[in-house]
Amino acid sequence: MTDLLITNARIIDPEGDIIRPGALLVRNGVIAEIFDTPTPEVSRDLLPDHLRRDANNRFVAPGIVDIGVKVCEPGERHKESFGSAGIAAAAGGVTTIVTRPDTLPAIDTPEVLEFIRRRANEAAPVKVLPMAALTKGREGREMTEIGFLMDAGAVAFTDCDHVVADTRVLSRAMTYARSLGALVISHPQDPGLSRGGAVTSGKFATLRGLPGVTAMAERMGLDRDIALVEMTGVRYHADQITTSRALPALERAKANGFDVTAGTSMHHLTLNELDVSDYRTFFKVKPPLRAEEDRQAIIEAVRSGLIDVICSMHTPQDEESKRLPYEEAASGAVGLETLMPVMLRLYHSGDLTLPGLFRAMSLNPSRRLGLDTGRIAKGAPADLVLFDADKPMILDRFKLNSKSKNTPFDGARLQGRVLETFVDGLSVYRSQ
Repeated sequence: MTDLLITNARIIDPEGDIIRPGALLVRNGVIAEIFDTPTPEVSRDLLPDHLRRDANNRFVAPGIVDIGVKVCEPGERHKESFGSAGIAAAAGGVTTIVTRPDTLPAIDTPEVLEFIRRRANEAAPVKVLPMAALTKGREGREMTEIGFLMDAGAVAFTDCDHVVADTRVLSRAMTYARSLGALVISHPQDPGLSRGGAVTSGKFATLRGLPGVTAMAERMGLDRDIALVEMTGVRYHADQITTSRALPALERAKANGFDVTAGTSMHHLTLNELDVSDYRTFFKVKPPLRAEEDRQAIIEAVRSGLIDVICSMHTPQDEESKRLPYEEAASGAVGLETLMPVMLRLYHSGDLTLPGLFRAMSLNPSRRLGLDTGRIAKGAPADLVLFDADKPMILDRFKLNSKSKNTPFDGARLQGRVLETFVDGLSVYRSQ
């Protein structure tokens, strides 16, 4: 932890839904003072030049808290390690990564979780919070030792895209999680309807001759989960809502007072099914990209607050996993480093405001996990990102810090660059 003074900044406050000029003083890793004047008088004896940053009228925002990041340790370090993921996160303005348990083996015991925490602390320059599997081996048959895993540091429980098909097993796991106050994160899909699907059902799938999955699979999965939430009272988060058909069920659940939140991914907010074009496997994600009407509905749901969280759903895959026929290619895309510039597309298009974006990327995920991050406030951790929202760039995937380079935005013209990232006031990334 360190001291820091950022002057001449435009401060994004997602709690107050405002942007205001000013300066920030950091003491011992926490925000000590927020100045209304851009250039406050602070003695250079207390803060020498190397601890001062002139933002030059650029934006300062809370660091991004990214729920659902896959780091391929243990089992597949050649795809991503905690070191490479941490550097990519810092370069993307992500100060906290919340990791998925879909590793080899799955993170389903306190011993594996302890290994993950130790590796993360050694290698990653950003904060790492691990999630644990809800059922052993993510096989959907027997729940994990949720209490022991919470004691070991698990912040939530999920089987990721391995949907628990046995409703009795899921209801028991939710009931037990409820008794401990644990957060359950689900991937809302009907496993029967979604099995084998490569794209969303419809005209495009038919023209390309690809197996499709109906958008109703997401709604049916969410309907089942919400019924179990009503029965058990568990704290529940849907990892990705991507279709307009699922939104009424989510709205009803919130109106009924259930402890339910939902997220969506950067890819479903900025791409649609037509981007797959001629079988471009870097655009194959899970759930598959949706129709443009769905994309617009999801943007509106984020704007209204119905969808709470935006995430990268960072899923590294090596070249061998992607350079296959579309049906056989692995799903997923890297996103830690591209999340900020890609989401700024929605700011530049007028779809979302900057406070609205950082409410979904920083404040809401922090609140859902019970963290004190995601805010610009006195006493809050100084996890901050300094960025230029207007600086243009052409993305070159081979310059990404992730070991895997599977991004659908290779060659895309983007607008917005991270200039510096701070964790507890300490600079962990600075643009060259």
